[in-house]
Amino acid sequence: MPAMARDDGKSDRPEPGRGDGEGDPRRRTTPPTMQPSRGIFGIVTIVVVVMLLFMALNMQNQGESISLSEFKTRYENGTLVRNSVVIREDAITAGQIDAQGKESTVRISLNTASREAVVREVLRITEGEALSRPQSYWGPFLYIFAPFLIFIAFLWFFISRGLRSAGAGGGMLGNFGKSRHRTLTKEMTGVTFADVAGIDEAKDEVTEIIEFLRNPKKFTKLGGRIPRGVLLIGEPGCGKTLLAKAIAGEADVPFFSISGSDFVEMFVGVGASRVRDLFKQAKDSAPCIIFLDEIDAVGRRRGGGFTTGGHDEREQTLNAILVEMDGFNSTDGVIVIAATNRSDVLDPALTRPGRFDRQIVVSLPDVKGRIEILKVHAKKVMLGPDVDLEKVARGTPMFSGADLAAIINEGAIAATMQNKEFIEHEDLEEARDKVKFGRARKSRKPDALENRATAYHEAGHAVLQAHLADADPLHKVTIIPRGQAMGATFSLPEKDRWGYGAKWLRATMRVLCGGRIAEQRATGDIGSGAAMDIAQATSLARKMVLEWGMSEKLGFVRYEGADTREMFMQDKDFSEETATLVDSEVRRLIDEAYNEATKVLDENWSKVEAVAEALIKYETLTSDDVSKIMRDGVLDRPTVSDLLRAEARRKTLESPAPSRPPDAAAGTESPPGAMPSPA
Repeated sequence: MPAMARDDGKSDRPEPGRGDGEGDPRRRTTPPTMQPSRGIFGIVTIVVVVMLLFMALNMQNQGESISLSEFKTRYENGTLVRNSVVIREDAITAGQIDAQGKESTVRISLNTASREAVVREVLRITEGEALSRPQSYWGPFLYIFAPFLIFIAFLWFFISRGLRSAGAGGGMLGNFGKSRHRTLTKEMTGVTFADVAGIDEAKDEVTEIIEFLRNPKKFTKLGGRIPRGVLLIGEPGCGKTLLAKAIAGEADVPFFSISGSDFVEMFVGVGASRVRDLFKQAKDSAPCIIFLDEIDAVGRRRGGGFTTGGHDEREQTLNAILVEMDGFNSTDGVIVIAATNRSDVLDPALTRPGRFDRQIVVSLPDVKGRIEILKVHAKKVMLGPDVDLEKVARGTPMFSGADLAAIINEGAIAATMQNKEFIEHEDLEEARDKVKFGRARKSRKPDALENRATAYHEAGHAVLQAHLADADPLHKVTIIPRGQAMGATFSLPEKDRWGYGAKWLRATMRVLCGGRIAEQRATGDIGSGAAMDIAQATSLARKMVLEWGMSEKLGFVRYEGADTREMFMQDKDFSEETATLVDSEVRRLIDEAYNEATKVLDENWSKVEAVAEALIKYETLTSDDVSKIMRDGVLDRPTVSDLLRAEARRKTLESPAPSRPPDAAAGTESPPGAMPSPA
């Protein structure tokens, strides 16, 4: 809903639950979900741990290291087994039996300098019974390199297995190339066409697609074929994804759902592999539906925008989609439904007939559609008898279905926080303002001077909107801060406006200028509160000149460049002289609106003062209140403070008199006017 607001000069800041379905016999046919495997990294970790344990055990089996003197002592005492002494290249080992009969091994380490002397002494001690064995070179080699060889063998095994499965959709080192879609059924979505309202034409076209899938022979007997693709185009929140969920709830065929961003990964070729895997599974389950949400993530125009060269993973994914939808491979029985709010950036090869045969525009709902949407969401809540959904629908032009759902939800929350038994109309009014502008900041108390400036600012908007016949009717005006705005003036269009006339645009620009004019005349100063009004007026004036041909000097010519949002520099196809003329025409339109608004406010300044004083007193005025003030000059109704004081007095009068204490004398009476005893 159009509204003029005085901001505070600050910068802008940036499904019902379902059961698990265990009792549904139709869920028994679904194959069980496979448990996730450990993966290669878990297996390699286990192998390394086992090898480390093996090496530690080998080091323990090498025995206790002793000196030559200890060897002589133990050998002479009979602790060492006589026939167990072995002379090797790096050590001398011998078996040992302790007093408890436990067997173990001892060793004397040898080095190059002392080896001959130690061997000679051991032979003397054992009287030549020590056995001499040559050193095996394979033992140390395997002892050092065996763990690494085993690790490399395991790694090569899993890599080769991943390479063998790459052609079937699985990638290297796992399932990166597998499609990450979800398969939906009627029971899983919980949404049908009864839950979709306000987009009747889109529902009709989608209903034909479902009929194609249910009875294809009915259409093919005349030589027709099932459409390959349907592209849903619309603003955010208009119901594109909700419509896709309803299709899944109405169709008796498999429904594969995936987002465009799920195709692209950091690995090269993963997106194209996932596309092939998705369409392979879809063809195996044909007839079926594939839903690609936010397809502009991978379907942008090829070769446009800023690129750094090298491999473009997004373009390879798009190429795979193009081939699968209408290449040499047949996709009969597989219908692709895609959703986007940026159809202007999609590649032409993707949107041509044969791939996306139908482009369904899911537009913002009109008054009738908004009423139907509000009724759908109102079924889930308890509404009071004073709720007028038609009035709410009229007061929410250009609201999407998501915005309307948020209004009903916010109204229910507000009524619940106030312990109401049902939602009242004032709750929906507050919810609408909250969704549009943000929560009211009632705790913020501006000083008297700032509050007076805001009141005159909004009064200037309101008086102009009430006087100008071509402007939208006034709905209400408030100086309660909400979001970034210090106050706001709301209009209530009598009908949906799909085009803008020059008279309405000029009247709207005058209303936008009224806030600054009234504020400056009342306070003798100008502030930053008109920043939002200036931005809106400038935007309207530039569109009138550049896009809509409403300038006599520039004529019936469009000067605005194409907005594809692919270029860093703005597209400008006119000369510097024309640019100067554009700026002068924009300035002329705004100056004319400012001067005409000043003239109207000067003629009705007493009404502006009356509305401003009433705003200071009441904070919020309806259109009827403003009309009464402009007609009679006064508004005779109690303020919020008066109502609170009256409620407090009523409760005091209705409170029962305090009972006498039990031990008080029966005949004792209080004197007239005495207060009851605290006892």
